[in-house]
Amino acid sequence: MELPLTPLDFLARARALFPRRVGVVDGDHRFTYAQFGARCDRLAHALRRDLGVAPGDRVAWLGGNTHELLEAYFGVLLAGGVLVPLNIRLAAAELADVVDDCAPVVLFRHPDHADPGHPVRQVVLGDEHEALLAAQPDAAPPRPPVDERDPAEIFYTSGTTGTPKGAVLSHRSLYLHAVHSALTNGITGDDVVLHTIPLFHVNGWGTPHYVTALGGVHVMLPRFDPGEVLRLVASEHVTRLFLVPAMATALLEHPDLDRRAYPSLRQISVGGAPLGPELLGELEARLGCPCICGYGMTESSPTLTRALDKPGEPSDPARRATTGLPILGVELSVVDHDGDEVAHDGETRGEVRARSNHVMTGYWNDPEATAEVLRDGWLHTGDVATVDPDGYLTIVDRSKDVIISGGENVSSVEVEKALTAHPAVLEAAVVGVPDERWGEVPRAFVVLRAGRAAAPDDLRAFVRARLAHFKAPRDVVVVDDLPKSGTGKVRKDHLRRRA
Repeated sequence: MELPLTPLDFLARARALFPRRVGVVDGDHRFTYAQFGARCDRLAHALRRDLGVAPGDRVAWLGGNTHELLEAYFGVLLAGGVLVPLNIRLAAAELADVVDDCAPVVLFRHPDHADPGHPVRQVVLGDEHEALLAAQPDAAPPRPPVDERDPAEIFYTSGTTGTPKGAVLSHRSLYLHAVHSALTNGITGDDVVLHTIPLFHVNGWGTPHYVTALGGVHVMLPRFDPGEVLRLVASEHVTRLFLVPAMATALLEHPDLDRRAYPSLRQISVGGAPLGPELLGELEARLGCPCICGYGMTESSPTLTRALDKPGEPSDPARRATTGLPILGVELSVVDHDGDEVAHDGETRGEVRARSNHVMTGYWNDPEATAEVLRDGWLHTGDVATVDPDGYLTIVDRSKDVIISGGENVSSVEVEKALTAHPAVLEAAVVGVPDERWGEVPRAFVVLRAGRAAAPDDLRAFVRARLAHFKAPRDVVVVDDLPKSGTGKVRKDHLRRRA
């Protein structure tokens, strides 16, 4: 009998085979997989019985990396719902737009995060949430019928238009992504994973699923703090550490780094933005384990590549600093404007496209944007890369003008719209400039209206009042005009050179 592929199998396996294993550590809380599974059951009961969630309904979640959000990865699906984790770094107006788009039945919100001001029904984590779970029966809920191609999660991301788009990830894509990632990375049930990557961001890089499936240990971290990361790595015997470059830099700069040893660490993985070989080498030297780079995007669940050494070949740190090789289940192609594969010479550039069962089914309520990126059987990433003779990719540019700051995508168009909403601003263009800590930060060039004045600091404050603070320009340069092409488009390449 053929069974549907679903992440629910991972929870069922963990609670059946490893019930006494402490699988989740969150501050003073330590849950065995039996206890974790029971909490997922109660959440599913609450969603169905008390909150009116029907199959296919969306359940939104606003909170950091806590055990409650990890439970939602399975409990929402047990109720037949679709999990929509929300980015805690968005401003209230941005959150309200996302909630409007996905129309959840209920929003779970951590008390540390402000009410987005949307009329959706809310449950506040803490006493209210715990009382809701305590009121549910102990019996496991009936498992909902699952079509493996149905939506399981929706993660919102901003594209070049600045409009948030919800990438729909199916049960099948999440299941296969977890299996292929675990096999490629050599993950086992002995691994202890510290959740530094936000679980509201690009599916937590798949860690919620494959760590559970194998009976590994989840160590939760509500907010990234370099000192706490170093403490937990040592005290909880963490074996795998996942970072974006800004996190890596923060760890290297922290005074506690050299005060401890980290013998349990087996591997550090860095993604979210390109990583230089110098930073990679310093991470390896000071944390005492191999470091590799990787690449992916929300639309692909997310992992596409890992910069692993090839079997039977000498270890090569230069290779580990590249974007890497496709993981199992992924076919990548780097093509020119005519769709032809570029030469594998490490120099010729082309757009990365991907073909995989991990790829999203489309953008929620946005068929036009879906058709733009899913064409001819490929996911067109908009990222520009080279391929060396051994098949290793290296991302060299982003054709979408998306700025990656601290691992978060910042749409230049979205920031430009916020700037031009100021009554003194006529035109605005935003580009990314290198930053030692964050990888990139936005820099804005603005043209003021005739007879109007606005100080750069005032313009920055104006944007910060409307968007998440990490999206605001680090600096604003007032210019007489913006360089433009013959068709009137702003030449951002000129601005980048100037910046």
